[in-house]
Amino acid sequence: MDSVGPLGLQQGDGAPGCPQEALPCPSNSPELVQECLRQFKVTGAQLRQIQASLLGSMEQALSGQANPAPTVRMLPTYVGSVPHGTEQGDFVVLELGAIGASLRVLWVTLMGTKGHRMEPQSREFVIPQEVMVGPGQQLFDFAARCLSEFLDAFPVGNQGLQLGFSFSFPCHQTGLDKSTLISWTKGFRCSGVEGQDVVQLLRDAIQRQGAYSIDVVAVVNDAVGTMMGCEPGAGPCEVGLVVDTGTNACYMEEARHVAVLDEDRGRVCISVEWGSFSDDGALGPVLTTFDHALDHESLNPGAQRFEKMIGGLYLGELVRLVLAHLAQRGVLFGGCTSPALLSRGGILLEHVAEMEDPSAGAARVHTILQDLGLRPRASDTELVRHVCAAVCTRAAQLCAAALAAVLSRLQRSREQETLQIAVATGGRVFERHPRFLSILQETVMLLAPKCDVSFIPSVDGGGRGVAMVTAVAARLAAHRRLLEETLAPFRLTREQLAAVQAQMREAMARGLRGEASSLRMLPTYVRATPDGSERGDFLALDLGGTNFRVLLVRVATGGVQISSQIYSIPECVAQGSGQQLFDHIVDCIVDFQQKQGLSGQSLPLGFTFSFPCRQLGLDQGILLTWTKGFNASDCEGQDVVCLLREAIRRRQATELNVVAIVNDTVGTMMSCGYEDPRCEVGLIVGTGTNACYMEELRNVASVAGDSGHMCINMEWGAFGDDGSLGMLSTNFDASVDQASINPGKQRFEKMISGMYLGEIVRHVLLHLTSLGVLFRGQPTQRLQTRDIFKTKFLSEIESDSLALRQVRAILEALGLPLTSDDALMVLEVCQAVSQRAAQLCGAGVAAVVEKIRENRGLEELTVSVGVDGTLYKMHPHFSSLVAATVRELAPRCAVTFLQSEDGSGKGAALVTAVACRLAQMTHV
Repeated sequence: MDSVGPLGLQQGDGAPGCPQEALPCPSNSPELVQECLRQFKVTGAQLRQIQASLLGSMEQALSGQANPAPTVRMLPTYVGSVPHGTEQGDFVVLELGAIGASLRVLWVTLMGTKGHRMEPQSREFVIPQEVMVGPGQQLFDFAARCLSEFLDAFPVGNQGLQLGFSFSFPCHQTGLDKSTLISWTKGFRCSGVEGQDVVQLLRDAIQRQGAYSIDVVAVVNDAVGTMMGCEPGAGPCEVGLVVDTGTNACYMEEARHVAVLDEDRGRVCISVEWGSFSDDGALGPVLTTFDHALDHESLNPGAQRFEKMIGGLYLGELVRLVLAHLAQRGVLFGGCTSPALLSRGGILLEHVAEMEDPSAGAARVHTILQDLGLRPRASDTELVRHVCAAVCTRAAQLCAAALAAVLSRLQRSREQETLQIAVATGGRVFERHPRFLSILQETVMLLAPKCDVSFIPSVDGGGRGVAMVTAVAARLAAHRRLLEETLAPFRLTREQLAAVQAQMREAMARGLRGEASSLRMLPTYVRATPDGSERGDFLALDLGGTNFRVLLVRVATGGVQISSQIYSIPECVAQGSGQQLFDHIVDCIVDFQQKQGLSGQSLPLGFTFSFPCRQLGLDQGILLTWTKGFNASDCEGQDVVCLLREAIRRRQATELNVVAIVNDTVGTMMSCGYEDPRCEVGLIVGTGTNACYMEELRNVASVAGDSGHMCINMEWGAFGDDGSLGMLSTNFDASVDQASINPGKQRFEKMISGMYLGEIVRHVLLHLTSLGVLFRGQPTQRLQTRDIFKTKFLSEIESDSLALRQVRAILEALGLPLTSDDALMVLEVCQAVSQRAAQLCGAGVAAVVEKIRENRGLEELTVSVGVDGTLYKMHPHFSSLVAATVRELAPRCAVTFLQSEDGSGKGAALVTAVACRLAQMTHV
């Protein structure tokens, strides 16, 4: 007895053929046809529901949420970079599963930017049915034999070959060359392979073959190969879409969103594996009785439901089921069937594409149907065309809904209002069915209106892309080596940092004794820190950079109140005459007094002057040298308090009582000392860098007295000017130093402070570009521009909260056209340069606190360091790196870092207040 299939189609030996007489068309035949075709119609609302459901499943899988189990796998492929056009060399590609029951081997030559594109040479081998469903070893041995047979035609000799393995089945990848098969699809069912590393199985088979030296570098699915084989156009191609025997897509995801990866930077290509999508709520309404029948008869019932509605292996089968159904109801072929019409696989994708093609003509459709053993009537050809169109249109629309989900994901993760993206398309459905792409494009525009998508056809079925993955892996490895070599001198060991600490201790001791030293160890004549009893109104001036501040500081029982105004110092004034500079300063003070209603009052004034000075008293300071871009004439060697007083006299309209000249570092220490009496060290890390601390007066040779303390301004920016830091200086430091306004001076500062770090980074980037590691080896004019890379960009780029796209945006705003790989490398350069700066700073602080501990003969010292400066405060990691270095190098010192609130302004007022308090005590 004949069996009955799920649609009631007769299956068995007697099923094909005709009734005794050909049946006339039943009277309700149009309704029967329309009923069939209606099942394949998908509404816009249904497509949006599929898009939303698939997107939800994608995001659930990315986040690692296992309950309920996501219906798409979202597998990382460990491809972290798209091509940038410089890749070159000879590569072998083995494709398995991309083209049905065939295996393809390719020889791909990539020419980089040097020459014309060379067409790959390839050969296709048909895989026998018994191999497709036999033991796994048999399949991989067959692949190794095909590989050897193909390579016999090339003069390979003993040359080592790099191979990319395109394996287009659902796999769990744990590395670029490690991939475990999850399940067979597309008609394959080899035993002993599921759960195994397919790369290792191929390596073992190649070794058993023993003919050639082949290194399997990467395993890639066809979607990744399609994306990677896309010719770089105006922008990189970051989505791959394949509709061949099966269907899948891949795209470049932010690595920080992929829970299974322990990565927070960069991108990784994710294989969506959307063929397994099977949300009943979204797919159920669009599944037809023919889909259920096809699934029931398939090798894997219940699995890959979405793929069975789209993939080329199934489109012909769906058409066959519809045509058989209509024939058996007398609507088609006079009620006649044929063995081909009733046999699984009887109608192929090629038949469907050709019958639907409007250019084929009715005669061609008639011929195809006759070849299938059918006797079509004139009216049948048009009906058959409608069936083919309905099945294929639905497939393209469903594919578009899935692609729209991927595009929505990209738009969301990159937070872009409008997403501009290139999608590489590959597979025989695209190649043989022209209408598929046009329907796909129209539907994507409808479902993802804010995405500007360009579709780029794959050149050779993804084979070149697999070679490109292999080539990109080789390029990245070479670039990684060059990057590590370049940054190695910035990565300081504990021994190197301990040597810096010891050298600084020695330089401190020599400077205090008045001997030749790169540390001046200047007495500041500040003999005490605040004790909390200071009271009164004070003026403070703060000159230490391109902005100059005037402050009114009220010290009262309830704390300190500050009013201030910022005035700019034009470059022409900063580098003009000294008289011009100090006249400008006094003009600003007068303007401030008028605005504060202080005209005519003579308040005690503290002058924060953040340049190297030799102080002869609290209100006497000889400028030793200008730094930070200042170079006003007739000032070096002069008492800056006298220069200020002379400018006041020239103005005649104001009286000012200049009590103290204060270094900003001392002001920072005093400002924090008002809050914490243990604060005895001041540290500045901003435009420049410096430190001060409370030294035992007996150790200060240049000031009389053996008891009490004296705050010492170290002027540590000049540490190493005697050549003692030479072993740490890189070629990049030398370039920055040579281009500065004071070559050979402030060597320590030039390795640490904000004025120079951006320039060091820029020189490193230029070097890496010259090596071809960055920006495709093409230096931009912007990168040649001095000071274009501000130190604030280091703070922004290294921020943990920034995604890679924001890093790219910062760099692109500088006019640097870069890839995600470039952005990652720029980040690493910034990290290396700023880490060295923080560690050197920490080594200096360790030297200072150890000196205080030994001065006082203590086993353990508890001390606070007051810190100011934009680099220290704004950089996301600088402060923690400084603290970690101090802990490592000065383990017997418990050091607390306090961020100063307006050290240079409030601190100058507090130095003045302490001086007034001490003067009153002396007077009493």
